[in-house]
Amino acid sequence: MLGSCLEKVRAASPLVHNITNYVTVNDVANAILAVGGSPIMSDDGGEVEEITSICAALNINIGTLNQTTVPSMFLAGRKAAALGHPVLLDPVGAGASRLRTETAVRLADEIPFAVIRGNSSEIKTLASGSGGTRGVDADMEDAVTEESLDSAAAFVKEFAARRRCVVAVTGAIDLVADAERCFVIRNGRAEMGRITGTGCQLSGIIAAFLAANPGGYLNACAAAVAAMGLAGEIAWKRMAVGDGNSTYRNRIIDALFTMTGSVLDGGARYEVR
Repeated sequence: MLGSCLEKVRAASPLVHNITNYVTVNDVANAILAVGGSPIMSDDGGEVEEITSICAALNINIGTLNQTTVPSMFLAGRKAAALGHPVLLDPVGAGASRLRTETAVRLADEIPFAVIRGNSSEIKTLASGSGGTRGVDADMEDAVTEESLDSAAAFVKEFAARRRCVVAVTGAIDLVADAERCFVIRNGRAEMGRITGTGCQLSGIIAAFLAANPGGYLNACAAAVAAMGLAGEIAWKRMAVGDGNSTYRNRIIDALFTMTGSVLDGGARYEVR
């Protein structure tokens, strides 16, 4: 089922507008290319509305937000919404500073997002309107575990219902939910956390999956999350003696590039609650 979502991305090659993290922008572009999409990066207010008009989806990532790019996020988000394009919000580091938190909350309030994706601390910050995170990593007390899984799934469904969108909480166990169903995805490797930008890459990938799977955003988002986790598993098996996190980053992108729908269906480990 999830594999067909990937195959649709490869068939459609959707153009994705990214206002994203300067730290990871090149990897985001390459990850989108790897799954079959086509990335464009633009964050200047003078062109973002025009750029997003020619794209099929918009990815807004606040990882390196500033006083110039924040207005661009709203301009592009409103334009994409007016055109009926799916928009994703990645509230990187929400809770770490007032600017990040207020910007993320305002975006969520004013833009009709198709998907909000973040770690558990970032999503809880959005849900409450305030909070604290350790940089861009989820606080340990917020992490989804087997023991907290039932309550975490219920929380994500409730937040998705409140925001009228799909919500993806990524970590050791990934949760992707709308108001009715929650995918519990167990793909991935802990070593993925040693690479800067796997979350940013995932947000770009999800935007491509949304563009290619209109009307099926929950399954599309779950497929993208599972694909990224599976790529991390495949890439780790290809690591050699002397390889480090830089090589691992490249091998993850390579694994995405060579992944087929049948490989994703065969390797995705999930349940629906």
